[in-house]
Amino acid sequence: MNMIENMDKFNEFVSDIKTKNFYKEPLAWAFGRLNKGIMEPDKILSVDYAVVNFKENFSSAAVILWALNECGVNLDLTKSEFVATLDKKVVSKILEIFEFLKDEAKGQKHRNLQNLLTIKELLDENNFCVTFLFSDDRSQSVESVYLKLYLLSLQKVAIRSINLDGAFGLLPNVAWNEFGQPIELSWLRENEILLKMSGKYPNIISVDKFPRFLQHIIPQDSVRILDSSKVRMGAQLANGTTIMPGASYVNFNSGTTGKVMVEGRISSSVIVGDGSDIGGGASILGVLSGTNGNPISIGKRTLLGANSVTGIPLGDDCIVDGGIAILEGTKIFIDEKNRVLLQKSNPDFKFDREIYKAKDLSFLNGLHFRQDSQTGQITASLSIRAIKLNENLH
Repeated sequence: MNMIENMDKFNEFVSDIKTKNFYKEPLAWAFGRLNKGIMEPDKILSVDYAVVNFKENFSSAAVILWALNECGVNLDLTKSEFVATLDKKVVSKILEIFEFLKDEAKGQKHRNLQNLLTIKELLDENNFCVTFLFSDDRSQSVESVYLKLYLLSLQKVAIRSINLDGAFGLLPNVAWNEFGQPIELSWLRENEILLKMSGKYPNIISVDKFPRFLQHIIPQDSVRILDSSKVRMGAQLANGTTIMPGASYVNFNSGTTGKVMVEGRISSSVIVGDGSDIGGGASILGVLSGTNGNPISIGKRTLLGANSVTGIPLGDDCIVDGGIAILEGTKIFIDEKNRVLLQKSNPDFKFDREIYKAKDLSFLNGLHFRQDSQTGQITASLSIRAIKLNENLH
């Protein structure tokens, strides 16, 4: 008879595990499928995670740590992360505990157990791991970088809330084929003649350290992405977001918090609020492209006109006219009438002069940035135009 017969026995078992020195509560954890190199079979190129846990399912994590310990795996839990290879012995040991729940593992119930049962069937032909994050420190492995990218893209954590330091150095630069699989560039060079002469050269859709968002993430029902190349893995797209083709792009660790029309560039670390419209060719600068390391947020119901550039954080109900650049050092003129009007919607800011650096106006609401067609002067006035997205498109 199985050692665990029901949930009460299971809870007792888990409670005992949590008293052991091999247990440590994880921040996040997941089972992963490892995609390894051909030229370097031990080199991890990417990781697929089907079910990702963040501050949840601690009982399952406890059982996995117990099984690893029982199978003689050296559990070094002194670091911020831990990755272990899954073999038949470990998988069987974990499933031994969950046998009483196996028949219930369907649909959205016990998805981690469903995942492990699937892994058991595929172990002979694939490499699998379990990844634990115990604290949000600088990543030490490809496995932990991918887990963090999943946490972002699955909206388990907020944009800019997780440590991605060192990610670029850990991820290898690879060719991605049409099936979302990574291929070593060195392997392509080594086998170029054979591949091309035999008509088997793969369809390479990109060469990058990061895969595309849609190669790993199933978006929410009202998210539309008209070109898969426009969204990088690690981006976050709230329900109702539309990514148009052309000049649009959403980088990793950036994205939207509500319904947003995106026809321009959202650089890394940028957050765009609900109801905003990023016009065709508009560009929001990232922390490495002109903001002196200051991340940019765009408020709700804000419009960035076609081919405009924004290098400061904007509040709600703002407009940047098409074709103009609002950078930190841009001089902005505000006349007396609009200073009075803007003061009402921004009571905590003091409008006490005519000329401001754009940086000084960061996060303010209701600003409409224009350029005088005769003098070229950049001005700001109270925005009186309501920005409303077309509901039929979202």
